[in-house]
Amino acid sequence: MSKVLGLITARGGSKGIPKKNIVNVGGKPLIAWTIEAALKSHVFDRVVVSTDNNEIASIAQKWGAEVPFTRPDRLAKDDSPHTDVLIHAINWLQEKEDYLPEFLMLLQPTSPLRTSQDIDKSFQLAIESKADCVISVQETLSHPYSVMQVTEDQKLSEFLMSSEDPESYQRRQARPKFYSLNGAIFIFKVDVLLTNKNTYPELTFTYVMPKERSLDVDTSWDLHIANLVLNHLYSK
Repeated sequence: MSKVLGLITARGGSKGIPKKNIVNVGGKPLIAWTIEAALKSHVFDRVVVSTDNNEIASIAQKWGAEVPFTRPDRLAKDDSPHTDVLIHAINWLQEKEDYLPEFLMLLQPTSPLRTSQDIDKSFQLAIESKADCVISVQETLSHPYSVMQVTEDQKLSEFLMSSEDPESYQRRQARPKFYSLNGAIFIFKVDVLLTNKNTYPELTFTYVMPKERSLDVDTSWDLHIANLVLNHLYSK
């Protein structure tokens, strides 16, 4: 059976929402929803949190995750490449604990509505498709045909994407589907990640999630929506 590392990345320096990764959402720290989903799934032999913050580390351990190392400050900045964070975790676990997984699944704590079933099904897709990478997506909320530029005096300038069929701008059913990242799941074959250092290798597949489970908490409004949804789902 393949070794699969569940890696939850949670730095302490959130700007928009202070202490975002451990703020109370639906009666639990935000990160707890992701830890619980990971532990409930049938994929991982280890669930590890990469953080630079002692308070986050303590809470993550309380909810059942491992925190075997502290992420270096240089990898906890606003502009720190996420790929470097993943590779640091892989290298640390291999060098210090002789543990090298075949797959790594990145689970960001800002996706509290992602379920254990999403984790299981996305990994099944990775195995069946022999993918180097699987990323979770949702059908885009703003279709490219509807995105436009406007001038400083608010006059319509142009649509950013044109269609060979002008009527398709008006007919929603005729528009092709487009998808966007939802940030919930990223699965990588570790050898490919270490070799290419590319989070979107050529053999990348998509796991489509509904918008109802694709909330990515980034603003206070997102936090409000997450609270409403989680309280509704789990208050019974």
